[in-house]
Amino acid sequence: MNLFIDTSAFFALLDQDDDNHRRAAGAWGKILENGLRLITSNYIIVETVALLQSRLGIEAVRLFQTEMVPAIHIEYVTADLHRLGTSSLLSAGKRKLSLVDCVSFEMMRHLGLNQVFTLDAHFRRQGFDTLP
Repeated sequence: MNLFIDTSAFFALLDQDDDNHRRAAGAWGKILENGLRLITSNYIIVETVALLQSRLGIEAVRLFQTEMVPAIHIEYVTADLHRLGTSSLLSAGKRKLSLVDCVSFEMMRHLGLNQVFTLDAHFRRQGFDTLP
């Protein structure tokens, strides 16, 4: 089974002071135990690296790149998916909804993915099943 993973999950896993760290770590353990195939996008990788570097420092980025990224299949955003995500963002007209989120929704639909490891409620509002 395939599972999409979002920036919010990566960050909660790596920041032990994050309010959602325990929940995310528990879910991560179950995901690994069940052998789920983890999928993310190159946009999520870029967003995660920027967030980790800004808030936790380069060592968190190094840990992410060496310990987590190798275990994840990265899908690259096409021009069409970028266009669809941009259109969705502009149509939604919401300040707190990001381009990366909208592209992720479009990618998940394109790949036929229904489940996502995230702490971002936007995914649930889009009709996806969320973990934890």
